[in-house]
Amino acid sequence: MMSHARLWRACAWACLSLCAGCATYAPQPLGEGHGVQDVSQLSASTADMPLPALRTHRFDPSQGLDSTDVAILVVANNPDLKILRDQLGIARAQAFAAGLLPDPQIAFGKDFLAHKQPGFTSAFNYGISEDVSSLLTLSARKTAAKRQADQVNLDLLWAEWQTIAQARLLFNQVLSLRAQHQELAAEQHALAPVDGYVRNALQQGNLTYDSASAGLNAYADANKRLSDCTVQWHQAEHDLRLLLGLSPDAPLHLVEEPFVASPTKEQVQFALASLPQRRPDLLALQAGYKAQEATLRAAILAQFPALNLGINRQRDTSDVLTNGFTIGLTLPLFDRNRGNIAIERATRQQLKDDYENRVLTTRSDIEQLMADLETLGRQRDLLQSQSARLDEARDAAEVAWQKGLLEWPTYLSIRANALSADMDFIAARDQQSQQAIALETLLGDTDLQPPSVAATP
Repeated sequence: MMSHARLWRACAWACLSLCAGCATYAPQPLGEGHGVQDVSQLSASTADMPLPALRTHRFDPSQGLDSTDVAILVVANNPDLKILRDQLGIARAQAFAAGLLPDPQIAFGKDFLAHKQPGFTSAFNYGISEDVSSLLTLSARKTAAKRQADQVNLDLLWAEWQTIAQARLLFNQVLSLRAQHQELAAEQHALAPVDGYVRNALQQGNLTYDSASAGLNAYADANKRLSDCTVQWHQAEHDLRLLLGLSPDAPLHLVEEPFVASPTKEQVQFALASLPQRRPDLLALQAGYKAQEATLRAAILAQFPALNLGINRQRDTSDVLTNGFTIGLTLPLFDRNRGNIAIERATRQQLKDDYENRVLTTRSDIEQLMADLETLGRQRDLLQSQSARLDEARDAAEVAWQKGLLEWPTYLSIRANALSADMDFIAARDQQSQQAIALETLLGDTDLQPPSVAATP
């Protein structure tokens, strides 16, 4: 009976030791989702930024936000990126769990005599067993989970790249709509006297409604375009605040020029050569493929018979003590894990094809963007020259009209042509900027220089 007492004491101490290392619960209340009221309240560690150009930038939102400040701020404070970082924490916890050894199983039982009899006593049995099969696949499962965590981490980095591109697009869109708003507001202000002149001529009977319709419609059209532009401007600022994690009424002071990027052909070719080793989405696909390789190996190892080993000690009712062992073995007659092996092999092939297709598509997209940027650059230069010429003509026409040397229909026609050229130039500049941001995102880092260029003083 002393052995039973020692056994119970050992079990009690083991339970107490295990409980001492157990996790504890602590409540975590939900937030109210107000967002940041002022960007000056935010700080960001540039050393942790995903792009080299962001790590050397001095982040100071109190002086206004330029395109680089917006990119840094969106990485540090974007709500969707915070959720992805939480998912990374889950993936790392799963990788930690996959590397833990399976716990052994302890069994204890006791049989009591229904009627006491001389020479007989109560019987007991206890033992410990371990699932050996899970140990065989432990290394492969641990590798697969680690690669999956790597994939989630790289997917997060790729999401940061894409979110930076989205922030730059919205930054440029807000500046573009501000420029359009300024043009349209100036046009509305300039057309107000013409509208008053036309209405006075109508009241005096010097004009008919047919001949005055162009003058009346010009001012009304300017008002409508200004109103539409204002709505789009407010929507773009709303989207940018939401992307940056700011409250809806937070001030948004954007400074400097729209984001531009113009990598040379040598830079693009050099970046393309190292693209599979740098771009996070391609690296994530590589990590996913390696994880699937490990998962396939684990499935192949799992086809062997499941084995469970254990040792035990027991006493029967006649007070005879025995020691023994148990072996549990699954006979591989029908299943043999063949279905899972086929699934994992097909999944590996799908991941392989997905990766190769992504690389091919990326290279094609980059070549197309380079060609488009050349075309848009030439178009932007032509529109800029045309806009400047028509602006000069508009200024001269305004002076002539105010002096009574030019009729108002001709004056309106010149103003309409100048406004159209200005808006076309702004649109072309915005489109070129969008393509440049897309190229920057696909390349990952336009600061990369070919060895021959980097070595030049």
